Amino acid sequence: MNYKPPIPEDLERLKNDLGKSSGEMAELFGLASGRQWRRYLSTDASNKRDMGMHMLFFAIARLELPPEDIERVLDRMRKVGASVDLSETTGEEDSSQP
Repeated sequence: MNYKPPIPEDLERLKNDLGKSSGEMAELFGLASGRQWRRYLSTDASNKRDMGMHMLFFAIARLELPPEDIERVLDRMRKVGASVDLSETTGEEDSSQP
């Protein structure tokens, strides 16, 4: 497998195309806060994070697949021992800055 993560400008374009805040993008990607999301948009090498394929896959699957398909996958994850609840958030509060 070969994977090259999207560049910050690509992720910023996705955010703008979806019309979502940083906090909403964090939720879509399974992050704890908008602050974490903004690290994926950073061009500062000391603060930048590359988007892992699993995170990108998860977010795009949530955008493209019907909710019942997502729930079927989550149920399978639970069958192998995971605890998953997409309605719960953990971590720090988001300041909801774009």
